[in-house]
Amino acid sequence: MKVNASRVMLLLAAFLGGLFLFFGAIIFVTGRAPSPVGSAVAAVGGPFHLEDQNGKSVSDQDLKGRPFLVFFGFTHCPDICPTTLFEMSQLMHALGPDAERAAAVFITVDPERDTPAVIKDYLSNFDPHLRGLTGDQASVNAALKAYRVYAKKVPLDNGDYTMDHTALVYLMDKDGRFVAPFNVNRKPEAEAADLRRYF
Repeated sequence: MKVNASRVMLLLAAFLGGLFLFFGAIIFVTGRAPSPVGSAVAAVGGPFHLEDQNGKSVSDQDLKGRPFLVFFGFTHCPDICPTTLFEMSQLMHALGPDAERAAAVFITVDPERDTPAVIKDYLSNFDPHLRGLTGDQASVNAALKAYRVYAKKVPLDNGDYTMDHTALVYLMDKDGRFVAPFNVNRKPEAEAADLRRYF
């Protein structure tokens, strides 16, 4: 009886060890864990209804038909947001005439302060292809949820506030499906060549 129990334990250990090696090999080869059907990749992005810096209504459907980049931030952001928008501007400039075949969207996480007029003034410092989106809090929350973006108001000592938020640039394909985070810390020409692959 003891021999049989030991044998079962050995077989179980061998099975679990093999399973561990199998999943380890998948992670090593692909660089990521296997995902179930309806993976997390498909869960990023989705419906939203906002308005741009000119007061024009914009939905996720309006962006389909060309690859687009999405960045969430706010106009009072001291460093990460303006730096990222500057890098996105350099990318759009590097695309030249092909910039018309892509889109770059800045969605505010701070609709309380970021009205269309405020965003329009703010984006005047960047490439004209950048489009800024805002809306009421419920509409912005829907976009945050669709893109799995974290955003939280953080009070400051002077009674003002700042925003803590996810600072990824999302690359979406022509069908509005999430491809991957887009690295804007490269040479603009390399970024442009990468984006052209999705035209």
